[in-house]
Amino acid sequence: MTAIVGLVHEGTVIIGGDSAGVSGYSLTVRADQKVFATGLYVMGFTSSFRMGQLLRWAFEPPAPDTEQLEKFMATTFVDAVRETLKAGGWLRKDSDQEEGGVFLVGVAGRLFTVLQDFQVGEAADGFAAAGCGDEIAVGALYATAKLGMEPAARLACALSAAERFSAGVRGPFTLVSTPS
Repeated sequence: MTAIVGLVHEGTVIIGGDSAGVSGYSLTVRADQKVFATGLYVMGFTSSFRMGQLLRWAFEPPAPDTEQLEKFMATTFVDAVRETLKAGGWLRKDSDQEEGGVFLVGVAGRLFTVLQDFQVGEAADGFAAAGCGDEIAVGALYATAKLGMEPAARLACALSAAERFSAGVRGPFTLVSTPS
């Protein structure tokens, strides 16, 4: 389920998401959003609505170290996420390895992807996507990169393409950006 898309534009990170809640062949259009701002961060999640609820309502993100942002995200930030998921009863553990879910995070003009093993990645292209519609959405973001489109229009195009060609993606779509 899900298409979460994000891009960086002139120091602002914008993340968009769909509204699908999918279980097998059942689909519910959810009123609770998959993208949100919290403090200096903007996030969009896939994997589990419970994980997203914990990130949105229980997680208190630490102040970012903008001088060493990549290191900060891979250590301090992820450690705080892990503790929140553990306290909320959502962190999985198998053979002493912890697993979470997948989400995009924008902070300080940069866009990161956090994967299930808590690896933190940053795409060189300045855009990323997650969820079952991710490949479709990334293709649309790539195809629109040099067309002079506004960022919101590019994200809407990517989400629309994912909705059209992935059974697990459904509007309405929500866009949220990092604070000015």
